This record gives sequence, C-alpha cells and structure tokens, in this order.
Amino acid sequence: MSKTYAGARLRRLREERRLSQAEFARVLAISPSYLNQMEHDSRPLTVPVLLRLTEAFGVDPAFFSETGTTRVLADLREALADEIAGARVSPSDLSELASRLPAVAAVLLDLGRRNQALTERLAEAADGRGGSGGTGPAAPRSPHEEIREFFYRRRNYLHDLDVAAEELAAGLGIRPGGVLPALTARLTQRHAVQLAPDSGRLHHYDPARRTLHLSGRLRPGQRAFRMATQLALLEFADELSALASEDYDEGSTTWSLARIGIANYVAAALVLPYGAFHATAEELRYDVERLTDHFGVGYETVCHRLSTLQRPRLRGVPFSFVRVDRAGNMSKRQSATGFHFSRAGGTCPLWNVYEAFAAPGRIHVQIAAMPDGQRYLWTARTVTRQRGGWGEPGKTFAIGLGCEIRHAARLVYSDGLDLGNASAATPIGMGCRICERLDCPQRAVPPLGRPLAIDENSSTFVPYPVADE
Repeated sequence: MSKTYAGARLRRLREERRLSQAEFARVLAISPSYLNQMEHDSRPLTVPVLLRLTEAFGVDPAFFSETGTTRVLADLREALADEIAGARVSPSDLSELASRLPAVAAVLLDLGRRNQALTERLAEAADGRGGSGGTGPAAPRSPHEEIREFFYRRRNYLHDLDVAAEELAAGLGIRPGGVLPALTARLTQRHAVQLAPDSGRLHHYDPARRTLHLSGRLRPGQRAFRMATQLALLEFADELSALASEDYDEGSTTWSLARIGIANYVAAALVLPYGAFHATAEELRYDVERLTDHFGVGYETVCHRLSTLQRPRLRGVPFSFVRVDRAGNMSKRQSATGFHFSRAGGTCPLWNVYEAFAAPGRIHVQIAAMPDGQRYLWTARTVTRQRGGWGEPGKTFAIGLGCEIRHAARLVYSDGLDLGNASAATPIGMGCRICERLDCPQRAVPPLGRPLAIDENSSTFVPYPVADE
C-alpha cells in the first residue's frame, strides 16, 4: 500500500479548528513532534491517526486521499495551459503545488480561469463580437457551468437534504409502483396543489392558482420526477435557498439555477430513497437496466442517482456521471471520484461515450486508462427524447457512468473482463488541449509545452510529433 503524505491538509484541518499543535496532538494521542513531522511531510499519515481523525473530527478519509490532488492537478493544467505551453511553469511544479499547498492552488485556479475568461472576452471584442468593446470585467463562466461546479465541489452528494428526502419518502409510503399516488396525495392534501394537463410545456406551476400542469407526453417516471421536484420546491424552500446562498448571491440567476438543481437532487432522493435504492443496486450489482425496470424510472435518472451514493457508512460505488451529445458538448457532469472532466475544448474521442452513438440503445463497456495510470470501467448508452409528433425534432445524448477499476468487480459489467491487465485498457485523456499523451494518433491539437518535430522529408502516423528533449 502506498504511503499517504497529507501535511498541508492536516495543517489546514488543525487551523480550521483553531487548535495548537500540542492540543491537536493530544486529541490524536501522538506527540507534538510527531504531528509536526506529519504536517511537514517528513512522515506519512498512518491508519491509526486517520481513524482518530475520523472519530474526533468527523472527517471523511477521502479528505486526505490523493484523489483530491489528482483533481486539482488536472484543473491546474487546464487553467494554466498557456503558462505551461510557454515553459513558464513545469508539470512538476504544479504537482508540488497541488499536493503541498492546495489552498494556494485553489486561489491560482480562480485567477487562471478569470484570465482565460478575460482573454476570450478580448478576442470577441477584436472580432467585433464583444458587446462592450472589450471593456469592463472579464466574462464569467455561464450560470449552468457554475451549477455543475457547485455539485462537483460537493462530490455530487448533499447529505442533509438526502436524509430529509428519504425520511419524507418513508412518511409518504413511497415505493416502486406507488410513487405517483403518494406524490399526488401529498401535493393535494398538504399544499392544495391540483394537477392539470399542459399541451405546450413539459410542466408549468401556477403559484397563484396552485395548479401544476404536466404534459401528457411525459412517461410515468418523468411525471413522477416533475411532481417530486415541485414538492421539493414547496417543502424545502428555506433549505434550498440556504444551500444556494453558500456559493451565490441571493436573487441572482446562478442562485435561482442552484435552487432548481438542488430541488432536482431532492426529487431523485424522493423517488429513489437512498436506503432502498442502495440496497437494490448492490443486490443487482449495479445493473442499470434492471434498476430502471425495478423502480420505473429512466436510464439517465438511475445513472444520475447512482453517482450520488456517498452517504457515510453506507457508500455505494463512487461513480462519475456524464451526458454528452454527438458534437462532444458536455451538458451534465458529476463525479464522486477523482475523474477529471475537461472544462475547455472537447473531451477525448477515444472515450466510449462517443462509440455509443454508433449503436443506439446498447450498453458499451470500456476499461480506460488516464495519463496518470488510473484506470476506470466506463459504461455508455444513448438515450433519446422525442417531442412527440411525427417529423418533430428530438434530442439524443450518450450517458456515461464510470468508476475506478478497484470497484469494478462490484458491477455486473465487469463479468468476463480481465480487470488486472493494465495493457488491455484504452488510453484516454482529459481532452486534446491538455492531454499528456504524445503518441496519440487521434490528437486534434499539439501538446502543451513541447516543440514540434517539423520535417518536410518525413511524416508520421501521429499528427503532431514532438521533438526530443
């Protein structure tokens, strides 16, 4: 087992609790000098100390894992792409920063992203596309991108609301096959909300008349989810606002979107209560199609709920969840793992989420390896939504669900695969713009920080060969 050095995180935890080294060491039943050595990475974090930290401070062991470092390092490579390309910052410097000074790395990340936004704003102004002539503050990320970051920072799990939703589901008697009657009764009896058809929109709530209009084109599972979301907005209004206000200004567009996103989370926790869903998922070995049949909801809904099973002492497989379209646009991404999703440019074309479009409706399985050697088991399948009538446009997405290879044996999709054979994994990356794989034949842009080997007398299968160091 590899040793874990987490001095910066250990020191930050102590400072947040406003404890001296002597006081902190006393709680952990170690000497102050031993604690000082761990805080300066002279000694690794031991299992007994980790257990005491968990018991005394309620800290999740994942707080000290290398997973967080991997995520921060990948974000730094993306945010500081220009500096890496100009050889002003080396990959080793970034690794040192991410592991030893995570708080400084977070500040640098924010500055790097602001710099990217400003550069894009100036480029738009130069092209005549800027609305303010290149003046004013840098263009922020879109509100929807901010909401994806909101859940990403929380590893896609909201403990208090998840527990509250499960308790409400138990009180309402929600169970497979009986979700719609239970939700209808609660909306009608507790909130005096009446249901009515809607011929234009998927759903619309009229607060003045207390009427919830639902499209007749919604399938039962979709209908239940819309009703559960409206119930969450009514029952947990204060909690939604308080959680959204942790990151955003009340009344802003992003704040309102955050409330909707949190309400959708609560709706999933209502329709698929944690305990029952977790137990069934474990029993069925995370067979998504059997879970959709059992609970009567859609494929995407089940996959998204699977990515939230991170309750302490009752954890499921930590999944990453992604939804992409044919053009590579990522409209949803959530992760309970260290998997890094590119925030700029496209994703990796060798990833099996794109293969799913070639055979719609079939589940594709792939063992993929990231540049840092971490391997994942990914499943991907398309979902299609139609507006209803003949000739009307619909929309198709690929839904990806992945976990680290060490959890793969718990999934039915691992049967028959050689999980121990690292050479059998498909090498993928975080997107061509920041990918470290120099020999990838599918690369779309040159690698950062490496001079190209330009030779008019020869050509290579790799589109952007690099010069020797």
